[in-house]
Amino acid sequence: VQLQASGGGLVQAGGSLRLSCAASSRAYSAYGMAWFRQAPGNEREFVAAISRSAEFTEYSDSVKGRFTISRDNPNNTGYLQMNNLKPEDTGVYYCAAKFTGWTIVPRRNDPYGYWGQGTQVTVSS
Repeated sequence: VQLQASGGGLVQAGGSLRLSCAASSRAYSAYGMAWFRQAPGNEREFVAAISRSAEFTEYSDSVKGRFTISRDNPNNTGYLQMNNLKPEDTGVYYCAAKFTGWTIVPRRNDPYGYWGQGTQVTVSS
């Protein structure tokens, strides 16, 4: 499956953005999905993940309560709604996918077989 992330941009602190991850395959529902981000000079870090069923999610502590991961299986698209953005949220955001069971949330350290190209999010103070 090919993934294409979009929706990044420049926003002031406290603002919101919604990222999208469009999948090329109708088998999108076969994959658990996650979002990662990478700030300049930092390692890539886990942000959030969602099960194939969309029932179960997991978040990093730094975004819990501000970000919401979701997915629309019939339309082969995943989302990351980001609210109350902070300057430390700045980075390139990547969506990723891997085969999982229907209700299994991909773990942050799992090997992901598919990655999108990334979309830049910049939060100004």
